[in-house]
Amino acid sequence: MHRLNRNHDGYRGETIDIRGVVEECVVSARAQGWCVEEIPAGPELKLIALLRRGSAPQTARNHRRVYLSTGIHGDEPAGPLATRHLVRENAWPEDLDLWICPCLNPTGFPLNRRGNARGLDLNRQYLQPTADETRAHIAWLQRQPSFDLTFCLHEDWEAHGFYLYELNPENRPSLAEAMIQRVAEVCPVDPSPVIEGRPANNGIIRPSTDPRSRPQWPEAFYLLTHKTAQSYTLEAPSDFPLATRVAALVAAVETLRQWPRPG
Repeated sequence: MHRLNRNHDGYRGETIDIRGVVEECVVSARAQGWCVEEIPAGPELKLIALLRRGSAPQTARNHRRVYLSTGIHGDEPAGPLATRHLVRENAWPEDLDLWICPCLNPTGFPLNRRGNARGLDLNRQYLQPTADETRAHIAWLQRQPSFDLTFCLHEDWEAHGFYLYELNPENRPSLAEAMIQRVAEVCPVDPSPVIEGRPANNGIIRPSTDPRSRPQWPEAFYLLTHKTAQSYTLEAPSDFPLATRVAALVAAVETLRQWPRPG
């Protein structure tokens, strides 16, 4: 499989009807008994959160909590589509409680651009937020419990293949290698020794987890600081077919099925 060589100075690929995709997520979630929450972010702006409770008997905190978000950049359509697939399929471990935000930037997608309607990159807003979307999202996150694991689904229009960031300062059992192995079955993995200016090994980047190293926090840094001890940012390669990028993100998240229970 080869790159399409379509992207030059930005994303030039397929677009999606984000309202329709999110509504399909909501319909599937409700049909399966999930909770749906609307998060007000302005007079005519709202975010959506989906909550799925695991089906296994819940005793003394035996359920694991996972958070997944996507759609924070309006020129990255694979994440919302992958989330729609995952919600429809609903094939999660029985002991998993799941929180999903299927689109954090609803005004960016109609413009097919990274930022929101005001031109703000929402994934740089999580230390000193000024965007209504990010303020609303942080307020919602503050009301949620801590998570055992978090996923942020993204794309990179310059990437030579799929790659991921792992933030895991406590050295908990890693899913990174398993994700790369699974994704390689459906999508090329970026073999570059340096990706986005950071050392990489077979598509895995393990950057500094010191929040002071970043003056503008991405969502993953907020999550690591306030809500979790293990976070993955997944980057599908935007210059490959959209179906391939969706399959890569789905495959990576589906490694939750082999996630070992602690202790």
